[in-house]
Order: sequence, then structure tokens, then C-alpha cells
Amino acid sequence: MGIRSERGHNRRRKDMVDRQIRRRGISDEAVLHAMSLVPRHAFVPESQTGAAYADCALPIGFGATISQPYVVAMMSEALDLEPGIRVLEVGTGSGYQAAVLAACGGTVFSVERIPELHERARHALDETGFAGISLRLGDGSRGWPEEAPFERILVTAAAPAVSAALRAQLGDGGILVAPVGDDRLQTVRRYRKRGARFDSEDIEGVRFVPLIEDPQT
Repeated sequence: MGIRSERGHNRRRKDMVDRQIRRRGISDEAVLHAMSLVPRHAFVPESQTGAAYADCALPIGFGATISQPYVVAMMSEALDLEPGIRVLEVGTGSGYQAAVLAACGGTVFSVERIPELHERARHALDETGFAGISLRLGDGSRGWPEEAPFERILVTAAAPAVSAALRAQLGDGGILVAPVGDDRLQTVRRYRKRGARFDSEDIEGVRFVPLIEDPQT
């Protein structure tokens, strides 16, 4: 990639952060820095490179999307991340959200059920300097029990409710952020686990692809 092209991506990324994210109320400096650092164009199909910093979700194949930049920032801010915190992401997709979480200082574990997306994300993360993110191919609704508990969990696909497995794998005092609802109406909801309690608050209406659970074996 030429220097001029890279400068163009850098300029568009700065504009994305200033116009799409900061102006809409995202104030977490770690999130803003991460969004200005991670090259979103490296996580979209080549045919979508020109739209990588547009204010919209983009298709990445297999019925999946890379989320709108504002939504990535909003959900990342809702996690209230701190350096070193262990984060489980359900739905690796393009790998972009995982990279943003890592750039915020999280120790990231991410699960993807579609083999082709899993491999693409691994390649994109390696190429952009995020090879330290742990990736797993499997059913994200079941979490990653061998690595539990997690201090934060982020779900990037919608379901009517958070699975029992994910609730169990969230550590006491932890935060889980997920889009909850049906295919018509969804809300990003933040859960806080306090002992046996699972308190929740609604953050914002969204539209995500559905979380698909593989049949139990």
C-alpha cells in the first residue's frame, strides 16, 4: 500500500472518530484512542475498502457484518474496560471489535462459529499487530469455559436472552454487554453480576445479526 493511500486511510479514520463517535457522546479516552489506532480498512473485504470508515455496518460474507463504528465504540465504552481485564467476545466476525478491545488494554478471547471468518480474522489480526488475541472456532453461546471466569463479556449478535453458559462464565462483579431482542427490535443491554443477582440496564436500540447456537452434541 502506498504512502498516499495510507495517509488517506489515516485521515478518514480521524474523521470517523471526530464526526461519528466523539460528537455522539462517546467520551472514554481509551475507546477513542483505540478507534483512532485500529485500521478498520484492514478488517473489511477488499471490495468494501473504500467504505471502511463510512457511518454504517458493512457485509463481510456468510450473513455477517462489521458493525457501524459508533456501535463498536458504544459497546466498548459500556464494558468499562481497564488494562489487563480479561474479555470474552462472542462472535469474532471480521476481528475488528476484538482489535479495538485489545487496543483498549483488554486481554481478549474471541469465539467465532464460521470457519472462514475465523481464519480471515486470524489473518487480519496478525497482519495488524494483534496476534496476541486468543481465537477459538466454536459456538460462542457456550462461551469458553476453559478460560472462565471473565471480567467482561461482549456479545456481538442478538438473542432473546443471554445464555446460561455466558452468565455462569462472568465473574462476580463483572459486566456483560449484549444486544437482546428478536429480529425486529433489539436493545444493547448491560448486565452487572453481583453474587446471584444479574442487574441490567438498557443502553440503546440496535440491529444485529442473530446469534446462532449450534445443536448440542
